[in-house]
Amino acid sequence: MTGYFITFEGPEGAGKTTILGLLEKELRGKGFDVLSTREPGGIAISEQIRSVILDKKNTMMDGRTEALLYAAARRQHLVEKVIPALKQGKVVLCDRFIDSSLAYQGHARGLGIEEVLSINEFAIAGVMPTLTLLFKISPEKGMERIYKNEDREVNRLDLEAIDFHHKVYEGYMLLADRFKKRIQVVDAERPLNEVFSEVTELIESMLAK
Repeated sequence: MTGYFITFEGPEGAGKTTILGLLEKELRGKGFDVLSTREPGGIAISEQIRSVILDKKNTMMDGRTEALLYAAARRQHLVEKVIPALKQGKVVLCDRFIDSSLAYQGHARGLGIEEVLSINEFAIAGVMPTLTLLFKISPEKGMERIYKNEDREVNRLDLEAIDFHHKVYEGYMLLADRFKKRIQVVDAERPLNEVFSEVTELIESMLAK
């Protein structure tokens, strides 16, 4: 595969989705062939799985069920959308990928990072991001942003207690330390223009190589 697979990760309210949208426009304006997508979702089957996972009515969902549903959505999304785009040489910008499962289900849900990694290794069959941008923000600041944003849909994971979000944050920090070569940590508590400027510089530097 000749394209670039760039994933955007972080706790709730980190601003990664906003930055991804801005970056897509910036790169397109500079002539790059860009595909932006999201997880879970991006294609019909995976969007249907997303609606089940994030439905506020599904509070009884078991942690392992949740992890398996994410992995299933990820597999279909990869096969149907991401891999074909990479083969065409596109720059794929993906809102969440494997690290979300490791942080949320592996660490925060207590299923174990290794166990959830194993499920996902089966799902992705070796397709890993070229680069992962991890938007670092405190759980309190992130949740504050969510509830200030009236346009953002509040989903089932947003309703978790603050302790859960602290564990998600811890999980991401463990991953940043473990996968130093792939994960680039970005301070997301700064003003949007500063974060966007750093991200643009990082991505353009990588694409210029």
